[in-house]
Amino acid sequence: MDDKRRELYKKAFENKKVLITGGLGFIGSNLARALVPLGADVLLVDSLIPDYGGNLFNVDGIEKSVRVNIADVRDENGMQYLVRGQDFLFNLAGQVSHVDSMTDPMTDLEINCRSQLSILEACRHANPEVRIIYASTRQIYGKPVDLPANEDHPIRPTDVNGINKASGERYHQIYCDVYGLRTTSLRLTNTYGPRQLMKHNRQGFAGWFIRRVVLDEEILLFGDGEQKRDFNYVDDVVDAFLLSAVSEEAMGETFNLGAKPPISLRTYLELLYKVSGKEATYRLVPFPEERRRIDIGDFYTDYSKIEQQLGWRPETTLSDGLRKTVDYYRENIEHYLT
Repeated sequence: MDDKRRELYKKAFENKKVLITGGLGFIGSNLARALVPLGADVLLVDSLIPDYGGNLFNVDGIEKSVRVNIADVRDENGMQYLVRGQDFLFNLAGQVSHVDSMTDPMTDLEINCRSQLSILEACRHANPEVRIIYASTRQIYGKPVDLPANEDHPIRPTDVNGINKASGERYHQIYCDVYGLRTTSLRLTNTYGPRQLMKHNRQGFAGWFIRRVVLDEEILLFGDGEQKRDFNYVDDVVDAFLLSAVSEEAMGETFNLGAKPPISLRTYLELLYKVSGKEATYRLVPFPEERRRIDIGDFYTDYSKIEQQLGWRPETTLSDGLRKTVDYYRENIEHYLT
């Protein structure tokens, strides 16, 4: 982040009230760490549901500079109280496991649809002027028709999570169009970095592979490993959230995030071993049936819209990002295993 961008954020967020739902999770806590030095008054709301990523250690070192409220965003009455008086709302609460959404679709529906309506209704009634940035996902696209996929790509998810996240995004658009709420949605791709959930592998391969390398555990790579993806380091994703929040041009818009060039999972893994200073030890294995049914093959996005309209682009190279992430977990892995 250059000095001009930092000054823009300082002016926008200093002494402003900022609410982050899912604030003890991966991206939410990194966002809080960016906002605290800017002088923002940060409130983190998180349910700390086991296996979803909320972790009190994620605010280690800034715990005296933020407020934490353990609450369920599905509680509309509680949310009306929490959103009152807030200037910005970064809406990161949600369930992101595609596998879990297929084994327990009703919970995914509750957390990714009902929760979004609860938050939006609370804002509509208690704080219609709040600026809202919603964390959507590239998973809503499903199997690609064209690559790289831009924001006009067909929405045809391959799992329940993608359907419910697409609904959450549409709720934000409708509440913008009909009620005038000031919303923007960011479709995230494979985000990685410090403070990511490491307890299980149901929230994506990027963090799980990092855990296995740090702990010297064998990695099983499904298929031939040639599936292409794009990756964003969490600091670049945080920058996209902040920039969207302060840009009038982002109001009512939906943007892809992404990176160039896309790389294969095998290349990602071999680079991870390289920056870790370890010999590559992994096995190619067939897809488990429950994952094969929802796999999307190659997928990477066209992020030129946010680049052209807001000036955002990823700044962290994959090798630098992986190196920072591995260093973080080598020091702190014990806080992410239980």
